[in-house]
Amino acid sequence: MEWLSFAGAEVHKQIGALFNPKLTPEMREVQLAVIERRLNALEKMLHGRQYAMGNEFTVADAYLCTVLNWTKIHKISVDKWPNIKAYLERVAARPKAKEAMKAEGLIK
Repeated sequence: MEWLSFAGAEVHKQIGALFNPKLTPEMREVQLAVIERRLNALEKMLHGRQYAMGNEFTVADAYLCTVLNWTKIHKISVDKWPNIKAYLERVAARPKAKEAMKAEGLIK
């Protein structure tokens, strides 16, 4: 529950705000700073873990990966967060994740 709450309140809410078409450039900059703080925290939380809860994939990973993938849509590079980058690659390499992303047209 803790990881689902973090994914929803701290990651989804912050990155999701960038979808607002009325977001001014100034507010976008403010929002990007908030997102950076959240990703800095997540980077530390993922240190030494394969998945959010440790070594086993859970529903929290499916949710967290989905909202973290929005960084691509908003052109936010995760290169400065190596734990997050590796986490996204690990989750995306899972067969069911690939299947879902193909079905949604996100990958070929």
